[in-house]
Amino acid sequence: MDFKEKIRVIEDYPQEGIRFKDITTLLKDGAAYKAAIQQLADFARDKHVDMVVGPEARGFVVGCPLALELNAGFVPVRKKGKLPCETIQASYSLEYGNDALAMHKDAIQPGQRVLVADDLLATGGTIETTINLVKQLGGEIVGLAFLIELTYLDGRKRVGNEYDIFSLVKY
Repeated sequence: MDFKEKIRVIEDYPQEGIRFKDITTLLKDGAAYKAAIQQLADFARDKHVDMVVGPEARGFVVGCPLALELNAGFVPVRKKGKLPCETIQASYSLEYGNDALAMHKDAIQPGQRVLVADDLLATGGTIETTINLVKQLGGEIVGLAFLIELTYLDGRKRVGNEYDIFSLVKY
């Protein structure tokens, strides 16, 4: 299946010069969505994943079905202040300032094998921060899985060469 055909590209959104990759067109096609999740799962099957970790919000729509397909648990990574129990957090830089992501302190046990999943690998800031949270809790990152990778933004370089990275579609 050509997944690029299922992803709508919106010109000049959210600002002029940006070609936004809209995955809602892939998600609404049940067969394409299922095939995408299955291909991501095929990448991770031999990694013996205990937990799939996904940053909000689109990391949830990729990570949750992927966790089910792998018979693994799912851990949400949220913006600071959105989780109800004790959390750990890590800050990251945005174009105009800083933000922070959080994870429940008991979400990952030391030594658990973790797959990080999201819709998009762009600059790598969100994923780098998610990796840092998993490492703080003693989790072992066994791979990174994405629906889309924007190769021209060099996110792979930011997260490092030590991880096995799979992207379903590359732009």
